[in-house]
Amino acid sequence: MTSALETTLHARHSCRAYLPKPVAPSLIEQAVATAARAPSWCNAQPWQLIITQEAETARLAKALHAHAQAHEMQPDLPWPESYTGQYKTRRFDCGMQLYDAAAIAREDKQARMAQMLENFRFFGAPHMALITSPRELGAYGALDCGGFVTAFCAALTEAGLGSIPQAAPAGYAPFLRDWFGLPKDRLILCTVSFGYADTSAPINSFRTPRAETNTLIDWR
Repeated sequence: MTSALETTLHARHSCRAYLPKPVAPSLIEQAVATAARAPSWCNAQPWQLIITQEAETARLAKALHAHAQAHEMQPDLPWPESYTGQYKTRRFDCGMQLYDAAAIAREDKQARMAQMLENFRFFGAPHMALITSPRELGAYGALDCGGFVTAFCAALTEAGLGSIPQAAPAGYAPFLRDWFGLPKDRLILCTVSFGYADTSAPINSFRTPRAETNTLIDWR
């Protein structure tokens, strides 16, 4: 028998095209309240969110998209050193699925760059949640926030909404810190763009596979 949780997690996917329709604040608040039930070390609950509404999302998207084309990234947390083995394969396969769904040829570098830059327009979503954590909690604060992000995306899916967690915007941490007036003692971890999914958009048609359970567990 399939549980409600399993159904929700199977339905969740990274949404990269949205309808121009705002989400009611009460629905967003309910998703945040649900996600806040995620576990955290010593019940620290380190997550804090800045959530933009339509006008602010559009204003930020225009500015960040321009900024990203003129400046180098400066993330608060270092990017992965490398992707090797199965992690490299999964990353490559995901990228190929995305470009195929968007009808972008592998050799079309200009179109691939334009698609990558859509990260900084939040893929046209009407809302963006910026996730931050106390700098003093370091990796463990970020770990706790990862659990929150998973729960938040699941709650949004349950509410009939699309979402996508994004690391790319957090690459411009100084820009976002200045934009929102955030203190330096908050680590900018990621964003979650969300709204009503455009189910007719081809880019929303693909789904990435998951590793078989028996490859994840080392029984002792």
